[in-house]
Amino acid sequence: MRCMEIREPGGPQVLQLTERERPRPAADEVLIAVAAAGVNRPDVMQRKGLYPAPPGASDLPGLEVAGTVMSVGSAVSQWREGDEVCALTNGGGYAEYVTAPAGQCLPLPPGMEMTAAAGLPETCFTVWSNVFDRGRLRAGEQLLVHGGSSGIGTTAIQLARALGATVYATAGSAEKCAACMELGAARAVNYREQDFVEVLQSACSGGFDVILDMVGGDYINRNIKLAAVDGRIVNIAFQGGFEVTVNFVPVLLKRLTLTASTLRPQSAAAKAAIADSLRQHVWPLLEREEVKPVIAAVMPLEEAAAAHELMESSQHIGKIILQVAP
Repeated sequence: MRCMEIREPGGPQVLQLTERERPRPAADEVLIAVAAAGVNRPDVMQRKGLYPAPPGASDLPGLEVAGTVMSVGSAVSQWREGDEVCALTNGGGYAEYVTAPAGQCLPLPPGMEMTAAAGLPETCFTVWSNVFDRGRLRAGEQLLVHGGSSGIGTTAIQLARALGATVYATAGSAEKCAACMELGAARAVNYREQDFVEVLQSACSGGFDVILDMVGGDYINRNIKLAAVDGRIVNIAFQGGFEVTVNFVPVLLKRLTLTASTLRPQSAAAKAAIADSLRQHVWPLLEREEVKPVIAAVMPLEEAAAAHELMESSQHIGKIILQVAP
């Protein structure tokens, strides 16, 4: 099979098209003929040597795909050859074939193209587990999404709005802020031109019940200022840095919860539980087109380096997808 491997840690140019043997599914896995694969920040970190694949996982990048089940392991009963699925993989998505645990697969939403469906798993698993499970967002509450124009952000805005929350966002340009508001954000703040703490304290005087942050660094103390009493601040990345000095007095007085998680190291059982929640709560929204994946660009597999360059430029709005099969 054709696949894109990381020749050595480095820039986008270390992504190299090569050929490998087709993988074989374990007892609890399915083999998927990949039509399209999503590009995500963890892929970039892995390419740089900062996020190695966990033991037993493929060393190829790619954490989400859409395609057709080609074969199933001996312990798999819920999928059969020919089923169209999208899947959260443990790695290996930048390839013509990939294995994935059966519990991490979901049916292709009716009428959705493979290129769009390939952008669902990583973002939906991440948003649901962090905003709704860990962050406990409920209808009627206020959510702040940092990086609202990212794949994670565009999904979080739509899901939270569809499930009855009021959503605010930050983004890095007027165009990105406009996109956030088109997706349902009540207000989007350009953090490059405005102090988002000042603007959002005025716009949402009671504070935010849940804050989804992928920046970290100096955003941590700013999030504490913006949080409501009993607020939950959830970090899913720390692009601005892991270390910061925090005054815990407001955390104490507001009874805040500061938490964080990452998806890839979680167990297959934990990921399967998230998939079950998605099938129950999110897939009906996709089927009714109340929530849609936002696709910024679709590129052929052999242009994975260009896809990574676009990802690192942060000029895109939504998801970047690699087209693997015609």
